[in-house]
Amino acid sequence: MCEPDQITVPVQEAVGLVLSHDITEVNARTHYKGSAFRRGHVISEEDIPKLLDLGKENLYVLEMTEDQMHEDDAVLMLAKALAGENAQFMPEPREGRINIIAGVTGLLKVDVEALMRFNLVGEVMCASRHTNTIVQAGDIVAGTRAIPLVVERELVRQAVAGAEAAGGIISVRPLKAARTAIIITGNEVYTGRIDDAFEPIIREKVETLGSSIVSVTKCPDNLLAIRQALLEAREAADLIVMTGGMSVDPDDLTPLAAREAGADISAYGSAVLPGAMFMVSYFEDGTPVLGVPACGIHHPRTIFDLILPRVLAGEKISGADIARLGHGGLCLDCPECDFPVCPFGKSS
Repeated sequence: MCEPDQITVPVQEAVGLVLSHDITEVNARTHYKGSAFRRGHVISEEDIPKLLDLGKENLYVLEMTEDQMHEDDAVLMLAKALAGENAQFMPEPREGRINIIAGVTGLLKVDVEALMRFNLVGEVMCASRHTNTIVQAGDIVAGTRAIPLVVERELVRQAVAGAEAAGGIISVRPLKAARTAIIITGNEVYTGRIDDAFEPIIREKVETLGSSIVSVTKCPDNLLAIRQALLEAREAADLIVMTGGMSVDPDDLTPLAAREAGADISAYGSAVLPGAMFMVSYFEDGTPVLGVPACGIHHPRTIFDLILPRVLAGEKISGADIARLGHGGLCLDCPECDFPVCPFGKSS
């Protein structure tokens, strides 16, 4: 870090000087932490007792060179470069920091590799929430600052250039309100031998994210019947969710039926527990077809909860996307589920 030239001035002799940085107040009794004096404040006689109470017996005036920047000037440039689509920030730093907030309700997207490169530049930093987190408009999603009070201008330039090259590192994608068709397979449900447990679960998860159910079709374990249900759903829906028929038993025909109907399977099988037999496929027109295995009934959270928001945000899920979920993809089946405030689905 660069060391700025500074002139130390006793507080009692500082009247009339302009503060070059925020002075923080921490009150353990009231749990307050914030700026007692802001950068640019002109010290008056009345300020001296307060400054002494804060432990400030000396202040200093900075003398910066042309190749140096004050933290407040630097962090404004950093925030502008970091904030991508639907990400906003207040242009006035607080204690050298600017928060980046969600401009819309949707799915937070963080370019994790670009964020790492940004944080490797030196003297600057950005901390974010996990990528692929559902956020509400106005939520804080990241915070950035220059670490020292005075930062090297070239380092700020490098960090800004990297973030701009990535198109902004922090963004929020709104979720599409998808017309969703549910296809439930299985002779035992089709014949009424057992009651279906899938529909209310899928319906609740889909509707919670702002989408709607336009049809529910029950099919026997018959390839032609499932194929026909898929073709009909494709005409009426933006998203198709299939349940059952996802294992390796001879009666489990869901993946084959999807392929027979013309869907291209991106992934059949996942590195997530629960959800190892999950399927992601797409029709040629882009309509997603998700296959949910039986674990969707028995576990409150599965891979379906990780993938559904991303699909609604317009992502086309690849086999590589599914494979990356292995890191953080183990649900602990806690007695009381706190998802998404838990490690499940968090890859870093």
